[in-house]
Amino acid sequence: MAHIELDLRERRAIEDMLNAKTPVSQIATALGRPRSSVYREIKRNRFENRELPYLNGYYGVNAQRTAEARRAHRRKLVRLADLRKAVISQLKEGWSPEQIAGRLGFEGQPVRVSHETIYAYIYGPDGQSEELARHLPSRRKKRQPRYARRPRGLVFPPERSIHQSPEHVKSRKNHGVKVSRETVRKWMAEDGLWLSRKQRRTFHQPRLRRACFGELIQIDGSDHHWFMSLADAREKLEDWRRHYNEDRPHSAIGYNVPIAMHYPDGVTSPSSGQSRKNPASDGPRLGLRALCGKL
Repeated sequence: MAHIELDLRERRAIEDMLNAKTPVSQIATALGRPRSSVYREIKRNRFENRELPYLNGYYGVNAQRTAEARRAHRRKLVRLADLRKAVISQLKEGWSPEQIAGRLGFEGQPVRVSHETIYAYIYGPDGQSEELARHLPSRRKKRQPRYARRPRGLVFPPERSIHQSPEHVKSRKNHGVKVSRETVRKWMAEDGLWLSRKQRRTFHQPRLRRACFGELIQIDGSDHHWFMSLADAREKLEDWRRHYNEDRPHSAIGYNVPIAMHYPDGVTSPSSGQSRKNPASDGPRLGLRALCGKL
C-alpha cells in the first residue's frame, strides 16, 4: 500500500482522543492506522517548551504546521525558486534528470539536487499540475519502478490454453500415471508447446532520443581545436607544424627551434631562403625524437 501521510482532520482527532485519555491502540483502530504510526506522530510533532512546560502536549494544528515545515525542508525544489526554475527550463529543453543533476555537479554549483529529487518533484503534486512528465524522454505519466517485473508475453498461444483442454482433463482425476516434470517438458518441446528461454524470441523496442543542444567538454582541461572542414584542418595543421618547428624553443636542443638545427646557416625556413628544387638532396628532415637521439 502506498504511504499516505496524516492530514489535519486525523491530527485533530488524535488531539481530542488524547485529551479524553483514550489509549493509543484505540486511537489507531479508530483512524485505521497502525499503532506505530500514531506513536511516531505523537513523538515527532509534539509541542514542547522548556520555559512553559505546562503547555507541553499534542496539538493538531501545530502538528500539521510542523509536518508541513519538515516536508518543505526536505524538498529543495519547493524551497528554492531559482533552482526550481533552472531545472524546469532544462527539462523543457529536453534534458533528462540524470543530465541535469550531473551538470550541476560538474559546474560546482553550491546548491545541487539528485536525479531522484527531480523525479520526485516531477511526479509529485506540483510537477503533475505543470505536466512536467511530458518533457521526459519516456513521457510516462506515472513513474515505473526501477526493479519492477516486466510484463511477459504469452508463452502458450490462446488456442492451446488450458481452458481448451478436454473434459476428462478438467476433472483432475488421478489415472494412476506418474510422470516427472522433465518428461512432460520434453513431450511439450517435441510438440512445439514449450520453448526454453534461449529459444524464446525477445522483442526490443528502441527508445527514440529527443534532439537537443549539447556541447563537448574536455574533462582534463586541455585545449582542443576542432576542424570545420578539410581545408580548415590543413590550415591548422600547417600552422601548428610551423609553430612547433620554427617558433617554439625546445629545452632538449639548448632552447633552440628545430629548424635552426636543420639550417645552421641562419635560414629559418625554406620559404625565407632560395627555392629548393629537390628537397631530398639536402638530406632527410629531422624530427624532435631524432634530434634528441643525436644529442
